[in-house]
Amino acid sequence: MSDTTLLALFEDIDPAANAVEKLYEMGITDENINVISGVPIAHKMLGRPHPVTNVSRLALGGAIAGFIFGLFLNFGTPYMYFVPVGGQYITPVPPGLIITFEMTMLFALLATFLGVFLDSYFPNYRPMEYVAEVSDGKIAVFFRCPPGEDKKFTDAMDNLGALSVQPAEAQQL
Repeated sequence: MSDTTLLALFEDIDPAANAVEKLYEMGITDENINVISGVPIAHKMLGRPHPVTNVSRLALGGAIAGFIFGLFLNFGTPYMYFVPVGGQYITPVPPGLIITFEMTMLFALLATFLGVFLDSYFPNYRPMEYVAEVSDGKIAVFFRCPPGEDKKFTDAMDNLGALSVQPAEAQQL
């Protein structure tokens, strides 16, 4: 038999943080807890671990690719299309620094945008958990509990000030 997904709806951040802490005490792991809010809530406020993201790695990779591309534009193209200019360098350094910097920043920004886009799972075609009350300022705590222990978890969430605790299922948005 599979785990039961319950939804606890809270009015404020403090009861929601206490609920997450209580779920940890009751043996629910962090992988089985999902907090949804209409406003951004820092992970530290809820006592949750720092979220893992690859955006910074992608941005660094984009910056390195942009730096290499900028160097290619500065040093590669003058040798591919050689135009002799009397007494001057074929690859001038000051304009080349500007080109290299701009390409580094451009590629870093594009990679960051792509990383945030992919890291937020957008577009997402799988069913997601959502409650309309979240748009009204409520905080939803989804958690999976072992089958048959629904009553124990429902009572614990009610004691912590949950507006409602009910079974939830993922649905197509």
